[in-house]
Amino acid sequence: MQNSYDFRRIEKRVKVNSFIWNFFRYLLLGVWALIVLFPFYWMVLSSLKDYGAYNAEYTPKFFTLHPTYRNYVNAFSEVPLAKYLLNTCIFTVVTTILMLLVIILAAYAFARLNFPGKNLAFALLLSLMMIPNELVVITNFVTVTSLGMRNTFAGLILPSVTSIFYLYLLKEHFQQIPEELYYASKVDGTGDFKYLWKVMLPISKPILITIVILKVIECWNSYVWPRLITDDDNYFLVSNGIQYIRENGFGRENIPAMMASVVVISVPLIIVFFVFRKKIFEGVIRGGIKG
Repeated sequence: MQNSYDFRRIEKRVKVNSFIWNFFRYLLLGVWALIVLFPFYWMVLSSLKDYGAYNAEYTPKFFTLHPTYRNYVNAFSEVPLAKYLLNTCIFTVVTTILMLLVIILAAYAFARLNFPGKNLAFALLLSLMMIPNELVVITNFVTVTSLGMRNTFAGLILPSVTSIFYLYLLKEHFQQIPEELYYASKVDGTGDFKYLWKVMLPISKPILITIVILKVIECWNSYVWPRLITDDDNYFLVSNGIQYIRENGFGRENIPAMMASVVVISVPLIIVFFVFRKKIFEGVIRGGIKG
């Protein structure tokens, strides 16, 4: 009888401790979420305020009773924001497709084919990840400039069509696919390209989706390279376009319209992340766990 009483008391104490721990954990997570999301909330709120009302606020207000969508109209009518969005879409789509072609073929070669110096070549590729990005940017800038590809989509796209990190991620995933499938396909007379297309790519769909999404986000947020290689606003991406708007458009005066422009270019990435977040986590987990 005493043992039963002690067991219930211990169980009650464990439940109380678990409740307290979960309460403080979710409290801290909630506070952190508010801190992280507040800048985005302030950006959206500012974009919905009238220009006169915004400038008349001596003390910032955390809500507005009279939202206006005029700032979003100004973002497209007074500055070429639509052109920047189109340029970014072209850059993102073409770069992502070309990168997929490069890393899929390279990852397949390193994962399944046998050729002299394979391990050494892959080790050298991985060692390139240790080189500072600044040195790579300088080298690419000199090369692209000497080829006369400044202020062109080719100059924007070509230096970004490969990624050693994504190549490594995909190669590790390919190696997890049982080799028996490869040898069985060889017995059936299946070529390497057909095996890659019919077997490996369908199995690797989660990791491929993850790579595509991460590359899209990377291209959409690209700033340093487009800033260096283009000074013609006909080739500006949204990152450079926002900077140009801030310096030469209405950014320094009409803050609400500037905030509306930032919201417009931020929403697509937020939608992509929330729609495919499970695929991202699943692909990263599968690519990082062997066996």
